[in-house]
Amino acid sequence: MPSKPSYDLLFVGGEVLLGEDRLEQTTLAIKDGKIAGLGVPQDSPAAETISLKGLTVLPGVLDTQVHFREPGFPDKETLEDGTRAAALGGIVGVFEMPNTQPATTTVEALAGKFARAKGRCYTDYAFYVGAAPENLTSLETLEKTRGTSGVKLFMGSSTGSLLVSDDAGVEKTFLHSRRRVAVHSEDEMRLKERRALVEHEGATALEHPVWRDAETARLATERLLRIVKTLRRKVHILHISTGDELPLIAEAKSSHGELISAEVTPQHLTLSAPECYEAFGAFAQMNPPIRDKSHSEALWRGVGEGVLDVIGSDHAPHTKAEKTQNYPHTPSGMPGVQTLLPLMLNHVAEGKLSLWRLAEMTAINPARLFGICGLGALTRPERRADLTIIDRKRQATIDKDWLAYRCGWSPFEGRKVTGWPVMSFLRGKALLRDGAIESPPFGVPIDFEEAPEELSAVAKAVLSH
Repeated sequence: MPSKPSYDLLFVGGEVLLGEDRLEQTTLAIKDGKIAGLGVPQDSPAAETISLKGLTVLPGVLDTQVHFREPGFPDKETLEDGTRAAALGGIVGVFEMPNTQPATTTVEALAGKFARAKGRCYTDYAFYVGAAPENLTSLETLEKTRGTSGVKLFMGSSTGSLLVSDDAGVEKTFLHSRRRVAVHSEDEMRLKERRALVEHEGATALEHPVWRDAETARLATERLLRIVKTLRRKVHILHISTGDELPLIAEAKSSHGELISAEVTPQHLTLSAPECYEAFGAFAQMNPPIRDKSHSEALWRGVGEGVLDVIGSDHAPHTKAEKTQNYPHTPSGMPGVQTLLPLMLNHVAEGKLSLWRLAEMTAINPARLFGICGLGALTRPERRADLTIIDRKRQATIDKDWLAYRCGWSPFEGRKVTGWPVMSFLRGKALLRDGAIESPPFGVPIDFEEAPEELSAVAKAVLSH
């Protein structure tokens, strides 16, 4: 009887990113969905041997901020659409936000999302629970649900109705949460005061960063950090857009360490005002806004100095019809999950960040900060075989035929980049190969160390309150 292969997969001939300044040409062996060996002989027995000559293996890339539009807005996007676009962009897992319709604020809404996702998501997935005035005392129970990435708090109004803007509500949110709370940090009172600035005939998206100015973000982040430092709670500040916030975050991290983490988007690193609004109008409108070059340059310094921990796309599609209304009645947000990796690989090619720093901010840091089971650096023992494989030298154009967004547009369409995702593997199974989706959807909920309970147990606990 022939002996069984020692490995399920053997990758040969490629570079593997093993650490800072550790990009080594070596073999990588996979068995039972986990990394089983590095540097094993190239002729080791395996069910399948794949040549990666000219390619580079990264930890599987995650996008920890996406706004898929199901339920409520299937004309903009579904879970199936969104995760397919993510997979084509080399992403293997997503954290999806709660501002759908209905908002994900109850055990019933959370159960509805998991039911919709089952068997339809190409990538692995996790769902945020939204903080709302009526559910704050239930957050600690809801966030324990297996497959839930934590609590999302909107301090300033954006897309949807979720909002907890006052200090008392913010404090209550953190007092009833134990996991890292993700926060949209804009000051609602200042947004209301300044709304009149853009409510005039002939207003355009050029005025978006005037209304939602840098002080709106700085003020909210200052308030937020004061609260979390007092309560000693974990916070993840989303889509940092100003240089003004970086000293506040750096100081908080120096005194409170990894209780504080922060995210930046490819859009805020790649685009700047006024050029983006002149080129794309309201298609460049997002919250918080794209700002002038002084802010984008400060954000790059924050990336290099380690003040910013994570890159997330803030993928937020709207239809072309919505985006061509008169400002300020145009919705904020742009699609970005599929272009996150090509854009950032191009920045690597330009020398703006290292490949290791990119891997830290899209895979290693999210795994550590959010406690994702089995993920981290590729050298981590018993590391799950979630891999993104790239061609660092490939020159390509982000074109309409490649983009899979249901909304049908991207501000980055036509942009030339160097660096491209060509393969990905999820738990050792091919997701993307030769730039095409390899199989029907097989994504499952992401496991977190701090979210151990099944939904049924969480439902009983919530309903018993």
